Amino acid sequence: MLYKDKKRRLGDRYDGFKVRKTDALFQLIPYIMRSRTDSQVFFEDEIDITEVEQFIREHRRSDIENLSLLLVIMAGIVRMYAIRPRLNRFIAGKNIYARNHLRISLAVKPSLTIESDELIIMPEFEPEDTLYDVCKKFADVVEKEIESVKRNEEKGNKTDVLAKAVAACPSFIKSSIVFWARNLDKVGLMPKVISRASPFHTSAFVTDVGSIGIDPIYHHLYEFGTCSVFFAMGKKETKYIIDNDGNITKRRFVKIKLVCDERICDGYYYASSLRMFKKLLRHPEQLLLPPEAVFEDDGI
Repeated sequence: MLYKDKKRRLGDRYDGFKVRKTDALFQLIPYIMRSRTDSQVFFEDEIDITEVEQFIREHRRSDIENLSLLLVIMAGIVRMYAIRPRLNRFIAGKNIYARNHLRISLAVKPSLTIESDELIIMPEFEPEDTLYDVCKKFADVVEKEIESVKRNEEKGNKTDVLAKAVAACPSFIKSSIVFWARNLDKVGLMPKVISRASPFHTSAFVTDVGSIGIDPIYHHLYEFGTCSVFFAMGKKETKYIIDNDGNITKRRFVKIKLVCDERICDGYYYASSLRMFKKLLRHPEQLLLPPEAVFEDDGI
């Protein structure tokens, strides 16, 4: 857990610490833009993955059999959050909080068929995690969830269990449960069992729509939960470009689209973080080692 040695104060939550050291405008923004849909900003970019693909091929043959572009992207996100901790903030009850854990939610399909159900997995990471750690934790969570579904196909994983339990209730009870969950979450009193099972209470939501052969989408942020960043990556493309010496070279690219809550940090912080992320993917070998330094949120 992040900030495990930090003492909780009045106004803090079990899942985060209240951001108190920020300028007056940022303190007012949640009162002006009261919802995530009112605060969404959209980023689109293209990442050169030529070196990453070579890196993946080399390490699949040697020490990381399950390595994929998605896992390198996830490791890059973990590293980016370790160095730029304001990205791990969220808004609740018109207050800004620094999350005290690092979780990435994503949907995976055990098989790419129409009949195959999606599994929502939520691996948790530490800021010091390397690419090796990310791959192992991801594989462990996927294996655990698939085994859980196989053992009892009717129940599924903990997210499915919670969803099915609520869905089985009459309409007025469902409305009441969601109403109280939303409002208790605003003040940090929502039961922890819901937060642990909810994919919407997460540092970032990632979707790899490129795995089904389409370009990335702009995915909305959820009003329920605390997710402030939605990251979508599309299909890989080959392009021929002219380098600085005037030679035509073949390069590989992937498009990404991000939807972010602009209330957690300013545009420059987002933009510079994205530049850092792209630089990490140009030199993926950096992800094999822990970060030189892990930074705490300077607002708590």
